[in-house]
Amino acid sequence: MACYGYLRVSTERQAEEGESLGTQQRTVEGYAMMLGLALDHLFIERGVSGSKPLAERPEGTKLLATLTAGDVVITAKLDRMFRSALDALAVLGQLQQRGVSLHMIDLGGDVTGNGISKLVFTILSAVAEAERDRIRERIRDVKADQKRRMRYLGGIVPFGWQVGPDGELVEVPHQQAAILRARELRRQGLSLRAISAALAQDRTKLSHEGVKNLLAASPAPQA
Repeated sequence: MACYGYLRVSTERQAEEGESLGTQQRTVEGYAMMLGLALDHLFIERGVSGSKPLAERPEGTKLLATLTAGDVVITAKLDRMFRSALDALAVLGQLQQRGVSLHMIDLGGDVTGNGISKLVFTILSAVAEAERDRIRERIRDVKADQKRRMRYLGGIVPFGWQVGPDGELVEVPHQQAAILRARELRRQGLSLRAISAALAQDRTKLSHEGVKNLLAASPAPQA
């Protein structure tokens, strides 16, 4: 069994001054001593933003790769180790499966194996679900805004349009003319195959299924 400490400061200034790191280190060392444990190594993130998940940080990556069953990890605060409840919940689940104990001093100690672990997981699960909802809402709002501004959102570019240099959808004149002609021919009662043949004479190749899809689409592009 090995015992590791994890410390992090988010700015280079904090890292250079060392005050925040020093405070965290003393807290972690004191806690380990109280448990009768000797720290084998301290993983210290200097000037690393908390916006990065633990597994994407240099020292966080090393820590996760080092851990084996029976090991203990100590960190001073939840926000020193995790960017969000989603990140915390995912890593805590992995550590439990690997038989690794994680002690967060600000949450009262071992959050993976003692009486408070169930409470911590319940709270984190609730917060994580709220985070997922916020992420979904942001994605939906961004896509709606991009669609209003005729931005290309990926997938097949709709007939009649092309992607401009700034990612906007730009009309292709001859294809837009083909769309108008197809609609007019359909109003005249022509079949899909007849419309396809008529468009082919104008050098626009579309199968009868392509014509069907074109006519079913709304005038505005569906990206």
